Amino acid sequence: MADGDDGRGGRLTARFSKAFIAAPEHIDELGHVNNSVWVQWIQDMATAHWEAAADPAHVEQFFWVVIRHEIDYRGNIAEGESCEGTTWIPDGAKGAKSDRLVEFCGSDGKVIVSARTTWAMLERASQRLARVRPEVMAPFQQDNNE
Repeated sequence: MADGDDGRGGRLTARFSKAFIAAPEHIDELGHVNNSVWVQWIQDMATAHWEAAADPAHVEQFFWVVIRHEIDYRGNIAEGESCEGTTWIPDGAKGAKSDRLVEFCGSDGKVIVSARTTWAMLERASQRLARVRPEVMAPFQQDNNE
């Protein structure tokens, strides 16, 4: 993970990156990665980021479900091509919800797919919404003063 600006002059945030390769089952009739696969990759990245950065006690106690996707498709990749996804949380949580940004870049470094997703945190035991406490968000964000 590396730290960087959120692009809007906001907080520095902990970023997480993961590489993806387009396999035959990811390809649609247009010869490139299907939109539903991009959605799955967004979810895969969010889950991997949570499991890699969160306190293990929080991973055991809570899980996240997506409640909204907003995706912009600017390009695509074909079978055998790769891209790198990067995700970060640009702002603090609001109640049980938190937004996450995701960008997928092609081999040329250009953003081909970007997304803002909204997630809700639930307690595993009750499967009810849980207010996101500062200590849960801490591994994913850093203040500008650090």
